[in-house]
Amino acid sequence: MIREDSDIGFEQRARARTGAMTNILIVDDEPDFSSGIAEFLELKGHSVVSTNTLSSGRDALRRIKPDALVLDLMLPDGSGLELLDTFTEHRPDKVVIITGHAGVKNLIGGMAGDGVSYMTKPIEPRELLTLLGQVNEARPKDAEGEGHFGLMIGESPAIRAIYDTIRQVARTDSTVFVQGESGTGKELIAEAIHTLSGVSGPFVPVNCGSLSKDLLSSQLFGHEKGSFTGATRRHVGFFERADHGTLFLDEITEMPAEMQTHLLRSLETGKILRVGAEKEFPVNARLIAATNRDPAKAVNSGKLREDLYFRLRVFPITLPPLRERTGDVSLLARHFLTALNKKHGSNKQLTEAGLQRLEHHSWPGNVRELKHTVHRAYIMSDDDAVNVPLRFDEDLPGDIEGLRVGRSIADVEKDLIVATLDHLDGDKKAAAASLGISLKTLYNRLKEYGESD
Repeated sequence: MIREDSDIGFEQRARARTGAMTNILIVDDEPDFSSGIAEFLELKGHSVVSTNTLSSGRDALRRIKPDALVLDLMLPDGSGLELLDTFTEHRPDKVVIITGHAGVKNLIGGMAGDGVSYMTKPIEPRELLTLLGQVNEARPKDAEGEGHFGLMIGESPAIRAIYDTIRQVARTDSTVFVQGESGTGKELIAEAIHTLSGVSGPFVPVNCGSLSKDLLSSQLFGHEKGSFTGATRRHVGFFERADHGTLFLDEITEMPAEMQTHLLRSLETGKILRVGAEKEFPVNARLIAATNRDPAKAVNSGKLREDLYFRLRVFPITLPPLRERTGDVSLLARHFLTALNKKHGSNKQLTEAGLQRLEHHSWPGNVRELKHTVHRAYIMSDDDAVNVPLRFDEDLPGDIEGLRVGRSIADVEKDLIVATLDHLDGDKKAAAASLGISLKTLYNRLKEYGESD
């Protein structure tokens, strides 16, 4: 981590990590806090300089031009707001004021100027990362580097149309319904909308397929102490955690129908009721829902309530599968390989033959499958040239019986699921995406086979 007391100069420190997403200056008088946040941000690919006083912050700004400033309001030698007077030009794209006083935003109002956000200690590093992510959208992006909104890679017409849609809806508070095959990046879409919206609260992702059926109400809406056996304290649910932010409900069709009724009521009233509570209370959380199913078929089969579907699809977004994103496979593959090189200090490159094989594959598991394929090819390469197998299933066991008279469909399905898991080194998410089933379905099947561990 880059620290104030390092022997190298600020300019050298600012350039110490090439290719970082954002140059960030932290000015905070608590060394443990600033060092912890700096380490977290560096792990996310940012370049960080950390100082602990107003004077050292000024000194840093004479030497570097940060893209973002994380600033403590109360410093040992003055107010952090004084540091903002340093900027006559080239003010950072984003300023985040950290304080221990919840009322500071109302107290100082617009004194700090535009582009300023406020966070109260203790803070969640992910929330800070989300706020800083808004810097990425304001600066030019390289298609094979940081990506659009600091999250998404691709330049095909199909995905660029999605970028335009994200920009349009992010400015509103509309509920969004994202539909797309497994592995297309539905959570990235939701996070991009959240980042661009500029809301002060966190982004809270929830996979409905992984929620406990018995505790679903508590997990979503929270519960009061003593409301049921084992409720030894008040629990804050996902809705409440996302207050003034965004709640992302993935695999919404995996939510039981009775719970969909409660969800619909919360959307209509803007209020939630904790389990065991007597009164509802308001929660201001934007909802983004997603599914890998055809919504109309999900409604007809009873997996999704029709009234909830119409309430969710205020603004529908349909993600294109990777096979329809012409030219994006190579961009994504290089991006994933660059990340692996950075993580492991290597300099491996995909061969032209390997890129051609990637381009011509149909990618039933979409971007997620591509990412795991590149990772596996990286591991299997003995030198800096990363190749890709001629056949993506060449390492599958050769004794799978397949279809023949007398074999049950269940037996064939079991062989396929087990073989796919072996092929993907036990990665259940990648296997589910490749098989075109939900993660919950995969777990249910493995439980039936006695292989749930």
